Amino acid sequence: MQFLRNHIVAVTIGLALLVQGVPAGPFQVGFAKVDITPTAAMPMWGYGARHDALSTGVRDPLFAKAVVIDVGEDKLVLVGLDLGRSPRADMMARIRAAVAEQSGINYVMLSGSHTHHGPVIELQDEEGKGKGKFDDAVAYVPELERKLIAVINEAASKLQEARIGWGSAEVHMNRNRQAKSEPKPTDPELTVLRFDDLEGNPIALMVNYAAHPTMLPGEDLRFSAEWPGQMMYTIEEAMNTNAGFLQGAAGDMSCKPTEETQGIERFGKAIGEEAIKVAEAIETKVPEDPSIQGVDEEFEFQTRIPVDNPFVAGLLAEAFFPEFGKAAFDEMKGDRITPHLTTILINKELALVGGSGEFFCNHSNRLKERARGVKVVFVGYCNGHHMYFPTIEAASEGGYGADATVSWVPLGAGEQMMNKALINIYTMLGKYELNPIAE
Repeated sequence: MQFLRNHIVAVTIGLALLVQGVPAGPFQVGFAKVDITPTAAMPMWGYGARHDALSTGVRDPLFAKAVVIDVGEDKLVLVGLDLGRSPRADMMARIRAAVAEQSGINYVMLSGSHTHHGPVIELQDEEGKGKGKFDDAVAYVPELERKLIAVINEAASKLQEARIGWGSAEVHMNRNRQAKSEPKPTDPELTVLRFDDLEGNPIALMVNYAAHPTMLPGEDLRFSAEWPGQMMYTIEEAMNTNAGFLQGAAGDMSCKPTEETQGIERFGKAIGEEAIKVAEAIETKVPEDPSIQGVDEEFEFQTRIPVDNPFVAGLLAEAFFPEFGKAAFDEMKGDRITPHLTTILINKELALVGGSGEFFCNHSNRLKERARGVKVVFVGYCNGHHMYFPTIEAASEGGYGADATVSWVPLGAGEQMMNKALINIYTMLGKYELNPIAE
């Protein structure tokens, strides 16, 4: 059964007020970033074969980069994280509450880049779940939470009147790693969101592309932002601005380097150069009637396999390491999995759809095709992490990411969530007649 969070009622009220003509404020944007690189050795996220091996240093730093958009009544924050995933549900709840109270931000989208060279953030201050064995990793989690709250509030404190624009290009530097049938689906769209000051100088860029950041070998135990970090560095150096990254529907998307683009430096630079081309062609504008509308929803599904079975849970825990497995299962509700969907509409022109897991690319492709009259950007690993979301046909083929061992949602869960995102978009666009309330 699907259920919605309580604050959706507030969203509905907000939409009604907009329809009644409540004036919006000026369109404002603020940016801030913070270094979130761990300073102590701790288990690393992403590769099960590492088990509980501790990190050995830093290859390149990890950052959280926040863009706050303010239209008066409503504020949205987009945060790109150099982490394997976005924060846990309990962390998300505290982050949302803090930034709402301290900065009036009512919509939050935190997206992990999915680097496999970031820290584990599942461990908890409980025996058997990290305490006493991985105390540095346990201590990192509240530190990360504090930093994320602080960087969002800092971005909100730097608001200035702004212009917005976006553009896309097909960049064929990713490949499908799962599909058995031809042609294999891919999503080559690279999208850039550009935020300028009133003079047209860039405040920040947010880049969206779908490709696993898994170019570095798992044996390298140093923290790294992987190719997205190198991409952002390339943009920032060339354009003298700030750049963040929002991962796409990368569940079945891997990098496709050539001889010239092998390695994270060269691959990231090549993607960055493509993003610069897109950014330089974007014409930003001050919105005539700025608005932010949004819906946050939590779904509840029965898992495909009985993950609450002690034998199954033990096998899955041992695939990584016991403390990680026990802590990670706290995000489950027995044999129930509760993924999160965020749908945002900016200025009735730009739709951002965030899913809390590794969605396959055709979920994004089909949503873009079906949403008419708006630009859609799909953001993966957003506001939580609930493993893989294969399409129905991908699950029928099997393979990594499509099998029940790593895809715990039931068949069709991703399609159901994308259908709801589409309904949300059209509802916020006013495409459906509102039925009168029955007396």
